[in-house]
Amino acid sequence: MAAKLIELKPPPYPLDALEPHMSRETLEYHWGKHHRSYVDNLNKQISGTQLNGLSLEHIIIATYNKGDILPAFNNAAQAWNHEFFWESMKPGGGGKPTGELLDLIERDFGSFEKFAEEFRTDDLITYQHSWRILCHGMQSV
Repeated sequence: MAAKLIELKPPPYPLDALEPHMSRETLEYHWGKHHRSYVDNLNKQISGTQLNGLSLEHIIIATYNKGDILPAFNNAAQAWNHEFFWESMKPGGGGKPTGELLDLIERDFGSFEKFAEEFRTDDLITYQHSWRILCHGMQSV
């Protein structure tokens, strides 16, 4: 039986669909180089191990190893982050949220604008080249 590898999933839209905010060249590089290297390196790390054939989520949990991080963790987590990143954007997307999400942001931050500023400012302090994931109702990670 052939080993089941983690696949490099393409973004769910054409690579030029986010222009002018993100260029085709940026997506080609970020998806075709960065994301691809995480997937390729992860596949090398898990080949022939008990992790082979597991989903990214299960590999992340197993390699987190209760805080005693195993070598494949970073590549698995980065591959998952990139899949989530592509799914989090869409052509014509962005802007102010509506409904319950906006209500909760306004409750906790006073306004969407204050939330956005705090989110951006804190991000610059912690890691300049990252994106943030806003979670709600998470009991554990």
